[in-house]
Amino acid sequence: MPTLLVVGPYHFFIFMGDCAERRHVHVNGGGGGEAKVWLEPVVGPAATRGYTRMEMSRVLEIVVDHRLTLVARWDAACGGSR
Repeated sequence: MPTLLVVGPYHFFIFMGDCAERRHVHVNGGGGGEAKVWLEPVVGPAATRGYTRMEMSRVLEIVVDHRLTLVARWDAACGGSR
């Protein structure tokens, strides 16, 4: 489970089995919620649980702000770009 980014209470990571899927991150922290967020073709929630709308908005804002870093780290963890 490589960690791609930590911002405040939010921990962004991937499961190595996820490399076969399109790029996305999992996030937990910040109130006990968790989510799966697509990195492409546009940033958006794939699944959420336990986050308020405000928390999910903050998670998406962080992903948008750090998208290029997250994609580069996804590629490094999964063995290259697509």
